Amino acid sequence: MVTIRAFKGMRPKKEFAEKVASFPYDVINSDEARELARGNPNSFLHVVKPEIDLPHDIDLYDDKVYAKGKENFQKMIDSKVLIQDERPLLYIYKQKMGDHEQYGLVACVSADEYNNNTIKKHEHTRKAKEDDRTRHVLTLNANDPVFLTYRDRTSIDNIIADYVKKNKPEYDFIKEDKITHTMWIIRDEKIIQSLTNNFKEIDFMYVADGHHRSASAARAKAERLKTDPNPNPEKEYNYFLAVIFPATQLMIMDYNRLLFTLNGLSKEAFLKKVEEKFEIIGKNSVSSPKNLKEFGMYLDGIWYQIKAKAGTFPASDPVNSLDCAILQNNLLGPVLGIDDPRTSDKIDFVGGIRGAKELVRRVDSKECAVAFKLHPASINQLMSVADAGMVMPPKSTWFEPKLRSGLIIHLLD
Repeated sequence: MVTIRAFKGMRPKKEFAEKVASFPYDVINSDEARELARGNPNSFLHVVKPEIDLPHDIDLYDDKVYAKGKENFQKMIDSKVLIQDERPLLYIYKQKMGDHEQYGLVACVSADEYNNNTIKKHEHTRKAKEDDRTRHVLTLNANDPVFLTYRDRTSIDNIIADYVKKNKPEYDFIKEDKITHTMWIIRDEKIIQSLTNNFKEIDFMYVADGHHRSASAARAKAERLKTDPNPNPEKEYNYFLAVIFPATQLMIMDYNRLLFTLNGLSKEAFLKKVEEKFEIIGKNSVSSPKNLKEFGMYLDGIWYQIKAKAGTFPASDPVNSLDCAILQNNLLGPVLGIDDPRTSDKIDFVGGIRGAKELVRRVDSKECAVAFKLHPASINQLMSVADAGMVMPPKSTWFEPKLRSGLIIHLLD
């Protein structure tokens, strides 16, 4: 059984929503954030990337960065750019990218259920990033949403679809990346209760995107408990903010690999090594593999289509049967010397949103020696790994579209 909870959302006034909504903190770097926020004092980047308002050479973990984020957040509240709903509500957040649409329920979820694995994970987190986000949450006394999913439930789909059909949205705008963001506010107590009850029939939810934000929310709860003389499980810090999407609506894109070296091999010697574990099934201008266990390989101006040979991977292993693991275990590790893709300086990763052109550009420029385009992992593969209590290899999934920060915020008090 999973718990969702209505909350008093902190959100932009309608006329400010488009200006406030920003990329999440971990999607862009500081220089990109500075450029995107230029001339827009209401961008939520001033809160989630507050270093943009400080000297360029400041350490991202400096006390002044967190203090600046809190100052900017309070300024948006004081100026009524952000307002808070007067009673606990639920919200619906629709995203549209091209022909793809997904509808998520915005609600609070339980930090305890994250800790006891009712909310399942599929990635490792890094302590430094956890420390940073935990400190950010505690300084602001607020959290931004994480991206959760669950196995579809028709009754929930029907409630949300019916509400969207019958009610006007609060926000509806298109951002610079051509993605449409639409949000409805659910004020009807009967519908709120019905959705809450329906989620009680779901066994598990899964972190799709936002493992560090989820972990930091749980750690923030633990920190607040240490200093609360009157702890109560109903207090807001026991919960964190999520947008919860049904699994079949989600779009996972490929997460591709660029290698800076052939590890001393000539092109001909490298291709012979490839053929030990992979079939070369074609050479053409097509970059995208059509099926799982197939890969596009760009080398010396040519796209090769390669396929993992039978018996080169454990088909029943939920992790080592993933395409990224097959590539790592049979080629990147033993042939190209990428022992640990998390730390190796011989490899880079490019999300599918940037397309095959980026892979071609970097190989043709001689910056990189070879590129691999992977078939996207499926949401069922992700959930199978999480159900097995395992984690996916690094850079396995790239979800699009990304949630926008600042559209809805949860206060911990």
